[in-house]
Amino acid sequence: MAAPPGEYFSVGSQVSCRTCQEQRLQGEVVAFDYQSKMLALKCPSSSGKPNHADILLINLQFVSEIEIINDRTETPPPLASLNVSKLASKARTEKEEKLSQAYAISAGVSLEGQQLFQTIHKTIKDCKWQEKNIVVMEEVVIAPPYQVENCKGKEGSALSHVRKIVEKHFRDVESQKVMQRSQAQQTQKEAALSS
Repeated sequence: MAAPPGEYFSVGSQVSCRTCQEQRLQGEVVAFDYQSKMLALKCPSSSGKPNHADILLINLQFVSEIEIINDRTETPPPLASLNVSKLASKARTEKEEKLSQAYAISAGVSLEGQQLFQTIHKTIKDCKWQEKNIVVMEEVVIAPPYQVENCKGKEGSALSHVRKIVEKHFRDVESQKVMQRSQAQQTQKEAALSS
C-alpha cells in the first residue's frame, strides 16, 4: 500500500520507496521529521559487514512512491542512554587535537614535523607544540628538522622511547617513498611496453 502524503512513519516500521531517480530503497524507519519531510532508514550495510548498517537520510520531496511493508504500531524500545560526560570529554579532546594541528600550520611547522607529531601522538597522548618544537611528556623536546638527533631531554626511558618512535617514523616514511618510486617505475615500464 502506498502511504498517503500526510502520513507519519512509525519508528521500527519497514518501508520501501522509489526515488525520483528510480532507485529502490528499503529499510527500517529509525526517525521521521514531518516538517522537513525527512525519513531516516536503517538498511543492511553496503560494505557487507555483519552487525553494521547504513543509515540513509531521505528527503521525501524526491520520492515518487513509498510503501509501508510492515507498520509497527507498538511503542518503540527506549533509546539507549548516553554517557554525556564521556561524549563531552571526547569532543573536548577532538577540539584540542584540531586546535593543535591548526597551531602547527599557522606557526609554519613543516609537513614532516606535522606528520611526526601525529605519529607520536598516536602512541603518546601527552604531546604538544611549543612554538615549532614538539614537547613529549614534558620531558623530551624535538626541534626542527625533527630528526632523531634533534630529540633532547634527560637521558632515560622517555627519551629512548621517543627516539625509537622518531626513528621508526622516518624509516616508515622512507620505505613508503621507495615503494611509491618502485610503483611509478613499474607503471612507466608497462606504459612503454604497451606503446
